[in-house]
Amino acid sequence: MSEFKAFSLLESIIDRVSLKGYNQPTPIQKECIPALINGKDLLGIAQTGTGKTAAFSLPIINKFGRNKIDIKAKSTRSLILTPTRELASQIMQNIDDYSDGLGLKTKVVYGGVGRQPQVDAIALGLDVLVATPGRLLDLIETGDLNFEALEVFVLDEADTMLDMGFFNDVQSIISKLPKKRQTLLFSATMPAEIEILAQDILTEPTKVQIAAETVTIDLVNQSVYQLEKSNKLPLLFNILENADYEKVLIFCKTKYGADIIVKALEKESITAASLHSGKTQAVREEALQNFKDANLRVLVATDVAARGIDVDNITLVINYNLPEDPRNYIHRIGRTARAGKNGMAISFAVENDVRQLTNIETSIGQAIPVVTEQPFHKEFSKAPIQSKKKKPVKKTNRSRAKRK
Repeated sequence: MSEFKAFSLLESIIDRVSLKGYNQPTPIQKECIPALINGKDLLGIAQTGTGKTAAFSLPIINKFGRNKIDIKAKSTRSLILTPTRELASQIMQNIDDYSDGLGLKTKVVYGGVGRQPQVDAIALGLDVLVATPGRLLDLIETGDLNFEALEVFVLDEADTMLDMGFFNDVQSIISKLPKKRQTLLFSATMPAEIEILAQDILTEPTKVQIAAETVTIDLVNQSVYQLEKSNKLPLLFNILENADYEKVLIFCKTKYGADIIVKALEKESITAASLHSGKTQAVREEALQNFKDANLRVLVATDVAARGIDVDNITLVINYNLPEDPRNYIHRIGRTARAGKNGMAISFAVENDVRQLTNIETSIGQAIPVVTEQPFHKEFSKAPIQSKKKKPVKKTNRSRAKRK
C-alpha cells in the first residue's frame, strides 16, 4: 500500500506515483508535502536526487486538480523557475506523468528552440509553466505572458542560478510577480545572497533541510583511483570491462574533453554520447533520451549540462576530472543514488588534483578510500582533512578494476 495516501492526495496522483514505482515518500517529501498542501511558504535546502521535484509538484498538481478554473489568456496559475533546459524538461516530464488524466494545461519554455509554439500554448492559459530565466524574460517583455492569475511560485536550484549568473534575471522576474502568492525556494546550499533572497520573498516559511551528505555517505560507494594523466583512458576502458556497469555517467571538465572521450569509447565499440552546451538542444535531448532508454551505455557530461540529468538506475558515476567546487562533487555522485537506491562513484585523481581532492573530502567530512589494486595505480600522498564526526564511507570492492 502506498504511503502517499497519508497526504490526502487525489487518487489519480497516488496511482501515477505508484506506476513510477514509488510507494514510500523520501524524507523531503514527508516534510514538504503536508506543509505545501496547507498553503505554507517553504524553504527547502536539498540537493537533486532527494525527491524534491515530487515534493513540490505533487501539492501543486493536487491543488489545481481539485480546484479547476477558467485560466485567463497569456497567464499561468503556477511558475517553476529553474536554471537549465535539461532540468526544466525533466521537471515538466515528471509533472505531466503525475498529472495524467487531470486535464491540466502545462508547458515548458526555454531558449534554443522555436518560440512560437511556446507563445501559442501560453495564449490559451496554463496551470503549470516551467521555465528558464532567459526565455521567460523574453516572453514577459513581449507581452506574451503575464502573472495576473499566479498562485504558486517555485524557485528551484537557487544557488545554481547564482553560480550561472542568472541572479539578476531571477530578481527581475520576481519583481513582476504578484505579492500575494505561495512561494517555494529550493537550494542545495545557502550562500549569503540566497539567504537574503529567501528572507525577502518568503513569508513565515516552513524550513526543510535534508543533509547534503545523506546521499553521499549512506547510499554511494565512493572510491579514488590515483594514476598518471596519460593512463586515464586505459583505466576507463579497464573499468568498463565490467559488464555490471550497464549505465555509466562520466563527468569531465570541458566540452572538448567530453567529445574526445566519446570518440575513444566508440572506437572500442562502447555506445556513448556527450552532453554539453556546445550541442544543440535537440541533440542534447536525443542523447539524454537514448541514455534513459539504455540505447547508450555511457553518457559523458560537463557540470552545467548535467543539471537536468535525472535518470533511473545509473550504475556508476566516474569523475574523469575532479570538480573545482566540492558542491559539484556531491551533485555528481548523487546521480547514481536516486530515490533511496544505492550507487557507486569512482574518481580519477592525478597528483595535481591533491588540493581539489582535499577540498572535497573536507566538504563531506571524511577521506575517500584509495583503490590500490588497479593496474595504473600511482602512489602519492593526500593532504589531511579537517576532522568531522561522520560515518565512514563504505568500503569499495577492490576487484572492480583488475587487469584481464
